[in-house]
Amino acid sequence: MRLLAISDLHVGHRPNREALAEMPSCPDDWLILAGDIGENEEHLRLCLDTFQPRFEKLIWVPGNHELYTTRRDPCQLRGQARYRWQVALCQDRGVLTPEDDWPLWPGAGPPTRIAPVFVGYDYSFGPFGLTEPEVVAWAAAGGIRPTDERLLHSDPYPSRSAWCQARVELTEARLAAVASGERLVLVNHYPLRADLVRLFRIPRFTPWCGTRLTEEWHRRYPIDVVVSGHLHMRATDWRDGVRFEEVALGYPRHWQADKGIGHYLRQILPRIPVPPGGRGGPIWHR
Repeated sequence: MRLLAISDLHVGHRPNREALAEMPSCPDDWLILAGDIGENEEHLRLCLDTFQPRFEKLIWVPGNHELYTTRRDPCQLRGQARYRWQVALCQDRGVLTPEDDWPLWPGAGPPTRIAPVFVGYDYSFGPFGLTEPEVVAWAAAGGIRPTDERLLHSDPYPSRSAWCQARVELTEARLAAVASGERLVLVNHYPLRADLVRLFRIPRFTPWCGTRLTEEWHRRYPIDVVVSGHLHMRATDWRDGVRFEEVALGYPRHWQADKGIGHYLRQILPRIPVPPGGRGGPIWHR
């Protein structure tokens, strides 16, 4: 029995969507879907229809693309209402979400809970000392104008940063309540640490990649593995003995179709050994 993970399937792109049919069947394994499955209900249902018959259990967290509200989308819900609607869709099908109790992993190893969470970004991965509008202007000066600024709404919160703050506080309370002796696999679409955001071609996109409020979580809480996506830069890193896995598939140009999507499933559990000294990487996954 394994815990596997993938994110950023972006099935709105035809090559990604067509490749779903070749996903291998792993009926004894659990699968994490770490956000950016697509942009609408059709995309989410397609992935659930494809994966549920192939895996014992699915675990879903939202990415930024799930939260987009576009003019063509029949669902015009915005912000938190849109997120809650997708949670309900998943829960109706038995898919675990950030709003569910964290399950205890039934496979081999020490007692470990799988913790899907939803924590966004607050622009703090940008240059220190800049206000949010200044960060947005700094990115635009480098040619970065993220779609989030037009399509990702924060209702009823006054800003995406305020929504992020609320989700951080909620998640920290849950992390602090984990029972003594239990370990965690934490799943969030965005990376928890700024030093894991390596965007060599678009470095000024980093403000839309997380929050510094989560940078010490792997030290403060009993986390063994952190699973994230978003960057389309698949890698394994270690920080203080904790393994960080970026598991994004990405747009068609970011992966090799001849390998199939199954090639990009990352094993999270059972655990892999920590390198000598508890640090290592990045190990890039092609």
